[in-house]
Amino acid sequence: MTGFCAGAATTVGRVRRVNEDSYLISPLLYAVADGMGGHGSGDVASALAIGALQDRARLHPLSADAVFAGLYQANRVIVQAAAQRGNADGMGTTITGLALIETSGGIHLMVFNIGDSRVYRLADGRLDQITVDHSEAQELVVAGQLTRAEARTYPRRNIITRALGSAPPPAPDHWLLPAIAGDRYLLCSDGLFSELTDDQILPLLTAGDPQHAADTLVAAANDAGGRDNITVIVVAVDQDEGDDRAAEDDTIPRDLPPGGP
Repeated sequence: MTGFCAGAATTVGRVRRVNEDSYLISPLLYAVADGMGGHGSGDVASALAIGALQDRARLHPLSADAVFAGLYQANRVIVQAAAQRGNADGMGTTITGLALIETSGGIHLMVFNIGDSRVYRLADGRLDQITVDHSEAQELVVAGQLTRAEARTYPRRNIITRALGSAPPPAPDHWLLPAIAGDRYLLCSDGLFSELTDDQILPLLTAGDPQHAADTLVAAANDAGGRDNITVIVVAVDQDEGDDRAAEDDTIPRDLPPGGP
């Protein structure tokens, strides 16, 4: 039976006055949201998104459709809240997460994403970014106009091309992955990877239990500049001894393309 051990950490950073990030830890669903919007709306948007997902996290078993319904509900309540607050600029949030879901093919992990918050997987000593950033910088990388290294310092790298809080509702990207004992998943807002490279993240993600790793990652990003809010969830997959890599679904590749800058 698949189980998890998880830890989370967040900080406002060294520059911002308000932490606009929110996160969710539940037995079947983990998520990070990074809010945006003027007049203090970002923290409201991210909290509304997490609240909508939290309602779905109580479902047993959890399905992909239930997660999608939670995301669409999150979009609706954010749009409604923006109208009620008279926020002419609107407000929105990224959302990314990991869910243990039941499918016709059995139990799988589902990674989902809207925006530029990320999910990484650490497996066999290798760190892969699973999600694909919905950002102007990522679109230029895909078009061959920027390298991943150049995208890290691109002046408009914070321009998001998809977020909750928009009409029509944004479509989430999602991936189905096997649950492999020993793998670790890193969910984070851009405050982490804007300060630390993948090579710097890797050894910190393996340091100690998930809570220690989360605390260490957030502290390192804060020490490196802390120019944004930083939020991290580290999820370790644990299974019975009878489950192993030989049981993987061959239709799901482990070698994933880089997801963003």
